[in-house]
Amino acid sequence: MGEVIDLSALGLDPLAPDMARVEEELRASVDDDDRFLGEVAVHLVAAGGKRLRPALGLCAAYAAIGPRAASSAAVTGGVACELVHLGSLYHDDVIDEAETRRGVPSVNARWSNIVAILAGDYLLARASSLAASLGADVAALLATTISDLCRGQVLELQHLFDAGRSGEAYAAAIEGKTAALFATSCRIGGMVSEVDEPTLDALTRFGHHLGMCFQVVDDVLDLTSTDETLGKPAGQDLHEGIYTLPVIYALGDSDELRSMLGAPLDGERLDRARAIIVANGAVDAALAVARDHATKANEALAGAAGLDPAVTAGLCRLVDGLVTRDH
Repeated sequence: MGEVIDLSALGLDPLAPDMARVEEELRASVDDDDRFLGEVAVHLVAAGGKRLRPALGLCAAYAAIGPRAASSAAVTGGVACELVHLGSLYHDDVIDEAETRRGVPSVNARWSNIVAILAGDYLLARASSLAASLGADVAALLATTISDLCRGQVLELQHLFDAGRSGEAYAAAIEGKTAALFATSCRIGGMVSEVDEPTLDALTRFGHHLGMCFQVVDDVLDLTSTDETLGKPAGQDLHEGIYTLPVIYALGDSDELRSMLGAPLDGERLDRARAIIVANGAVDAALAVARDHATKANEALAGAAGLDPAVTAGLCRLVDGLVTRDH
């Protein structure tokens, strides 16, 4: 959703050609002898995207080896993580009954829910196969991460239209559905670069806090941005009963907002709810949480000895750009 991460801030020369390698391998990984399955599987791949997760994996590898072309293992690890992300999007669109994704018809809208679910499963299977090619440790990590994604999504579904959702429940959900894969992307980049355990843990903590920061900012943008910027209707989470951190904060100060929630919001009621949330300081309070995670992400890198300073500086700029842009 939105342009919440600017990869150009990294200033790393190998990133563009290595991302081209990711794109090539990503498309090859979903190619299938069955023409229909291949068409469905490549649908969202062809729609594009920022490819944040493979980019983070590559940057973790650069941090370990210096800013030079990444190994084939680092590229494959990034592709595996992106396939997990894409597979989860296929499933999310079924849950949300979404009609579009990245400016194209969603798989469930173009074909059917069953096709979307099976295609998502196929992408997860391809991701698992690629992870296995990198070794048992990588395969086990990715399997755990897929479990975390499912757990985070289930935690979110348990609180749909729940005006009593707590900040702790929100944090637990986004830890699973977003931060886990960010952390794993960074960890795999370090694993295939054979860094030591303290460095590996530092890269993982960086990815975790970046993922938490990213999701909080993403949720703020859902309330403050336009349909055109987001590529989907603004306020969609609020309409669907997903009460994110700014909503949770706003509920503490607005009886009017509390009286509106608990059912889908449309039209003027949705606009009014968004206006209340934006006006009462809840957005600033949520962004303060994002800034705290950004600080912790940068601290994780600063505390790791032996990482390339040019790469860590680029990663810190990337993090800082998340929370200093205009929301």
